[in-house]
Amino acid sequence: METVQKVKDGDVRTASRLIRRLEDGASEARTTMKHIFPMTGNAHVVGITGPPGAGKSTLVDGIVGNFREKGKTVGVLAVDPTSPFTGGAILGDRVRMQRHAEDEGVFVRSLATRCALGGLAKAVGDAIHVLDVMGKDIVIVETVGTGQQEVDIINHSHTVLVVLIPGMGDEIQAIKAGIMEIADIFVINKADRDGSSKLQRELMSLLDMAPPSSFAGGWRPPIIRVENAFAPDPFDKSIAELTEKIEEHYQHLINKGILASRDRRKAHVEINEAIRTIIYEPIVKELIDSGEMEAMVEELLAKNNDPYSLAEKVAQRFLKT
Repeated sequence: METVQKVKDGDVRTASRLIRRLEDGASEARTTMKHIFPMTGNAHVVGITGPPGAGKSTLVDGIVGNFREKGKTVGVLAVDPTSPFTGGAILGDRVRMQRHAEDEGVFVRSLATRCALGGLAKAVGDAIHVLDVMGKDIVIVETVGTGQQEVDIINHSHTVLVVLIPGMGDEIQAIKAGIMEIADIFVINKADRDGSSKLQRELMSLLDMAPPSSFAGGWRPPIIRVENAFAPDPFDKSIAELTEKIEEHYQHLINKGILASRDRRKAHVEINEAIRTIIYEPIVKELIDSGEMEAMVEELLAKNNDPYSLAEKVAQRFLKT
């Protein structure tokens, strides 16, 4: 296919259009992905998550610059939240990465969540594949920053960075119920602020309490302090240390045979998403378009039926089961 070849050749316009069509759920985009998928599996996927205002976009900008200095090509997928009221998204992360706009070795694409849960856009898995086939050595996925349940990034990444900042009150308590468990590397951003040492001590205590079996292949998540971006020399030094740890973690996954298990986890998620797209969503759309969904809601409100019985009727009709 011409589209596949253009993506493989690194054509930015073609890749952008394909990702847009994937976001829209276009059937021809899914057909294209059938041809793209066999060529995937070469990029190191790095996920970056953390609370809003942690400075994730500025951090990504620095990481991209450092990887480019090492001669590596980079793709960035920056996920922005969609308004549940207007359906719009600001897609502003690219504004913070303008210095890479003219760099042919960097491709930055914003994605809207379109109300998907877990901090990621629904199309992010396929978009990662597109950037992979474009030949990007590193694919960075920056999540929305919705809070402690933002753990979906682990299903798409080889290396997960959890970004924290001092001054959030009880930082560890605020997030430990969710994203703390998925970190391969902890980043204390804006480490020049008061409280950064306290935050580091709390993280170290948390890691000390974790059983050794919780560290995949013996990898204990390092804690990297990143200085203020407005102090270029300390900031660049911190970013260099961080990118070194990112590469070190990826090599650890390879050496310990863990990379295959992470790819397997991603495969499970992808087949579930594909089933949802091909089977579940068309059924729901038909029910909505025909007015049957609203009729079922009325039955529930009147207590004339229950959700399980209605779902069983739908299954019998569409799935013959």
